[in-house]
Amino acid sequence: MSETLFDDAGADAQRSQEPLAVRMRPRTLDEVAGQHHLLGKGSPLRRLVEDDAPMSLFLWGPPGTGKTTLATVVSRVTNRRFVELSAVTAGVKDVRAVIDDARRQMGMRGTRTLLFVDEVHRFNKTQQDALLPAVENRWVSFIGATTENPFFSVVSPLLSRSLLLTLESLGDDDIRSLLDRALTDERGLTGRYALTDEATEHLVRLAGGDARRSLTYLEAAALVAGDRSEITVDDVERAVDRHAVRYDRSGDQHYDVISAFIKSMRGSDPDAALHYLARMIEAGEDPRFIARRLVVHASEDVGMADPTALQAAVAAAQAVDLIGLPEARINLAQAVIHISLAPKSNAVISAIDAAMGDVRKGLGGPVPPHLRDSHYKGAKELGHGQGYKYAHDYPGGVAPQQHAPDAVADREYYTPTSHGAERRFGEVLQRLRQVLRGQ
Repeated sequence: MSETLFDDAGADAQRSQEPLAVRMRPRTLDEVAGQHHLLGKGSPLRRLVEDDAPMSLFLWGPPGTGKTTLATVVSRVTNRRFVELSAVTAGVKDVRAVIDDARRQMGMRGTRTLLFVDEVHRFNKTQQDALLPAVENRWVSFIGATTENPFFSVVSPLLSRSLLLTLESLGDDDIRSLLDRALTDERGLTGRYALTDEATEHLVRLAGGDARRSLTYLEAAALVAGDRSEITVDDVERAVDRHAVRYDRSGDQHYDVISAFIKSMRGSDPDAALHYLARMIEAGEDPRFIARRLVVHASEDVGMADPTALQAAVAAAQAVDLIGLPEARINLAQAVIHISLAPKSNAVISAIDAAMGDVRKGLGGPVPPHLRDSHYKGAKELGHGQGYKYAHDYPGGVAPQQHAPDAVADREYYTPTSHGAERRFGEVLQRLRQVLRGQ
């Protein structure tokens, strides 16, 4: 009895020393924050857990989205022995030892094992191949966590035998719910503190969709607050050493800052543009929104004066999706600098808007007969395709013929500037128009 009491006291002491993020780890699937697309009623993951079925899963998502949490919850709910390996430190020998032990436990006691491999993308091909027999023969239930695209980092045989689940960064409401629970739960701060609204919003912004980070910062702010019952934004700022950026993502600041950001790039001022970029990132603005604005701006205000600006913007947007913040701040900054320094032209947006303006006015008309589809039966009898000049049969690959409908045949929508590469495109276009018109 005394040993049990000592054991309980030791366990309580150990739990009291655990970080808040560890103490608040969910015990059931319903306690998991976010990931509603994976945990809803009838979802594949929930059905696997409820049916207590053998499983092989890959959890792919940014840090702090709950990959380790989900693995531990699945283990607890299904009463499986939980064994965790880190791909950073484990080798083939460790993998095989865990699998052999799992087979012994199953044979001797009927105990099932859930093997969780964190950062599984760091395993090389040989290490991943060592997992295949255990997965294929269901000696263990396997869950691998990765922040890298598994289609590039996981061997095909292992991936084809597994269910791939994509985790998403937590939304603001998910983080708020998590903070509220940590404030009141007996495993957390047990109702000792309350957060001011401003402190809550600052923590939400700082978290950036990362549950672990939000709880770590909350715990640090509680230490700063000390004996006071209320945690203020000043406490959070002192604890985290990050100033609270006053920025309402649905209010005036949002529109003012993004407007200044665009106008700074248009004005060829990379320093000001980087300031506004940093301001948005620090305030927790959605990086995908920033990336979308860069892609639009690259065509709207640079266009053909530097066609590579659009490539840089699209690459930055893809980087945001691929690696996320904080690393993607570098890619966004590179695109901002590229666009800011690029020669400027609004000829592209002017061209498409002018063309759409004519279409809205009804200036269209039928496609010229020689350009119409002539591949179906009866088309030739209608005169379709007759007189069409195949461009490759003419010098320079350009044939003198009309392509636009009669109503807009003389319209020149694209008017290149003399800025950057567009000067050369303008010279090319002038020669092309002369050939097309037979001049």
